[in-house]
Amino acid sequence: MPNADNWQGDVLRDLRGTPPPQPAQSHSAAQSQSAAQGHGAAREQQQFPQEQPQERTGARMPGPNSPASPAAPPAPSPAAPSARARQHPRSPDSRPVIDGALSGTARRPRQGEPAAARVTRAVRRIVSSSAAREVAEITRTAERIQQPVTTGRQIAVTSIRGGAGKTTVAALLGTAYAHYRQDPVLLVEADPALGSLPLRLGAETLRWTTADLADIAEPQMSLLDITGYLVQLPDNAWLLPGSQGRIGAMLDTAAYERVMVALRRYFGVTVVDCETLPAEVARVALSAAQARVLAAPATLDGITSTYAVLQWMQGLPRHMIAGTVVALTSTTPRPGIDVEAAAEKLRSTGATVHVLPHDRHLAAGGALRTELLARPTRLAATRLAAEAFQLSQKRR
Repeated sequence: MPNADNWQGDVLRDLRGTPPPQPAQSHSAAQSQSAAQGHGAAREQQQFPQEQPQERTGARMPGPNSPASPAAPPAPSPAAPSARARQHPRSPDSRPVIDGALSGTARRPRQGEPAAARVTRAVRRIVSSSAAREVAEITRTAERIQQPVTTGRQIAVTSIRGGAGKTTVAALLGTAYAHYRQDPVLLVEADPALGSLPLRLGAETLRWTTADLADIAEPQMSLLDITGYLVQLPDNAWLLPGSQGRIGAMLDTAAYERVMVALRRYFGVTVVDCETLPAEVARVALSAAQARVLAAPATLDGITSTYAVLQWMQGLPRHMIAGTVVALTSTTPRPGIDVEAAAEKLRSTGATVHVLPHDRHLAAGGALRTELLARPTRLAATRLAAEAFQLSQKRR
């Protein structure tokens, strides 16, 4: 996951004189944040600590836009593993996300848009005096994302087929929430079939998986206990992988439900990267989530399939389609369809639609670095995150 200070690039630097307000937090979220803030020093020293439960920390260090944090309490001593954890049949070894022989094949990450386009856009902003309007819009969007929650919000991301960009969308959402919110954020990979969410988030090694944690999590465990089994990411965010990159990993609906019920009270927002529809776990995740994001490629066959699914959802309880956002992703610089006309057609079903423009950095498929995203991509991703979160707030 990228550095938070680069999430909105130059635009955020304009905001540093007006820090966003600290949102009120629920009792459980405040407890989680207090526990996380007590270990900020360890995270500052090492971004990806070794995956040992007693060494996990998850503090979000206050930045130039963050309000002053309360004095950090003394770091508690690590809790002993629970009875179920001690009885777990195996303690898996850590595995690298990318094989060492393959990591050298990656080229240097590129900017999301060419230099000429960036210069042209900057000149237009100066000439049209649109920078102030942009800053005002980002401020309003940030305030929507920062609203307090009484119980953890779960946002499920899926697609009709592979290659639609659902994992990329999930990574963008989790990154935005982790940057703007003060409470811990969790990203869950509910796609064990060689999912790429850990790679997209810049994780280096994997150990415990969603299926493993289903047999370990207990109600009396603290946030510190739980995060010992997660992959730590920057900005007080955490990742629960779906597999260790092995073919044949399984995740059943019962295990998924146990994990989500157990973890909900620790995290203000949880983003779930689901399997493609109509997989069983994906259907359960979509039904249980407070909001759904459906990634669809901006192609003729992509919008045709998505439109058919949205029509089917119209026959379900009203909150299903009312709480659904379509992320229409442009797979090429010049799509073969009228994207805005397609978006309007999809909106006619009652779903909300946001367009994510083509971005060279995202198209490369490597670790997400927000400072390399094109400005339109950053703005569109932030709007999408705010919309999904607002919809999740409407369903208790």
